[in-house]
Amino acid sequence: MKSTKKTILSGIQPSGRLHLGNYFGAIRQHLEFQEKGDAFYFIANYHSLTSLQDGKKLHDYTLDVALDYLALGMDPEKCTFFAQSDVPQVLELSWILGTLTPVSLMEKGVSYKDKIAQGLQPNIGLFTYPVLQAADILIYGSDIVPVGADQKQNIEISRDLAARFNHVYGGEYLRIPEPYIVESVATVPGVDGRKMSKSYDNTIEIFDSGKALKKKVMSVVTDSKALEEPKDPDSCNVFALIKLFADEQKIREVRENYLSGGYGYGHAKKELLALVSDYFKEARDARHELAKDPDTVRDMLREGGRKARVRAESVMEPVREVAGIVRHVSTSTTHNLV
Repeated sequence: MKSTKKTILSGIQPSGRLHLGNYFGAIRQHLEFQEKGDAFYFIANYHSLTSLQDGKKLHDYTLDVALDYLALGMDPEKCTFFAQSDVPQVLELSWILGTLTPVSLMEKGVSYKDKIAQGLQPNIGLFTYPVLQAADILIYGSDIVPVGADQKQNIEISRDLAARFNHVYGGEYLRIPEPYIVESVATVPGVDGRKMSKSYDNTIEIFDSGKALKKKVMSVVTDSKALEEPKDPDSCNVFALIKLFADEQKIREVRENYLSGGYGYGHAKKELLALVSDYFKEARDARHELAKDPDTVRDMLREGGRKARVRAESVMEPVREVAGIVRHVSTSTTHNLV
């Protein structure tokens, strides 16, 4: 009997060490969704090439992301977890979709303009990023794509390109996905008060510990109110971070301390340090053990890639046929890639 589970698709770039903003903005939701459908999660290493041209770093970051996700609770028995580059069909589909994509559609890309404004050098990969993202989504017949509000336009582009392909070739070859806008927690502040982001170099990494974690937590920017003065918790970066980790009782307690006075930012930072350290302790221990055996982690990715290629080929085969792309090699050639 055919599964009635919805196919869920999401990815994350290996562009640096994962941080609290990644966890609360995406990773936590990914872990929840693996319980709710036929989930495909990929490490988007091709996408990272648009801004990272250091092969050693990209290789290492890809393994780091795999270690992080597995330690945090990603279960390859419950989902398909793999590296984007292990599915060559996604690049095939990206090219075909690109031949149907108006330049004007790419020129309207908000994400592209934002990245250029942040200082990234413009390149064709960055410009056509939404086309590769559309291929990522469509190649697995995705039903639901959980994204933040900033990615909504790219999902609309994916829907538009799927509909365009189906119209041009006269059939329902590509499933049109539904966006699922993740109602994220409030913006996770970095140590400088801006949104936590690798591009701002203001992050607290998920697996920071010991002196490194303490140094970052103690450097979170606050105002200059004295110890004895009452303080406004709702305008404080430290309290905003505490709320991500603490239960309701602890949040109320810390809030009252802020408002009463006699409670310094140093006290709040020590509270935050303890919360962060305790919250990720189990995952930190798991990551330490996984890191001892990277070959097993790579094997998990290989198996995920194998499963992903099988699904991708089932979508790509009729797409090639209707587009008139004749292949003179056996499809098993790509299925055996590691």
